[in-house]
Amino acid sequence: MDQVPDATSPEPHEAGGAPSGEPAPEPRAPIDYEPTGVESVDRVLADVATIADRPVGEHVEVFERAHEQLRRALDAQPHPAPHGGQGA
Repeated sequence: MDQVPDATSPEPHEAGGAPSGEPAPEPRAPIDYEPTGVESVDRVLADVATIADRPVGEHVEVFERAHEQLRRALDAQPHPAPHGGQGA
């Protein structure tokens, strides 16, 4: 008996893999950013810098989390700014 392919199962390239015979895409270089000297902000920037390696479906979550964390950093008690600048 011949088997009929299941129309609901995704093709390999639709399931996140490269179609057979094509090489997998190379990982992208992380995004460069200049550290601010504020640990909580630098952690957020490091997380956002990895976005190129994440599936597009995760981008919104990364940016929403970054926005929330940066908002918390702004709402925190003011600290002297690094490099002799004015505090928040």
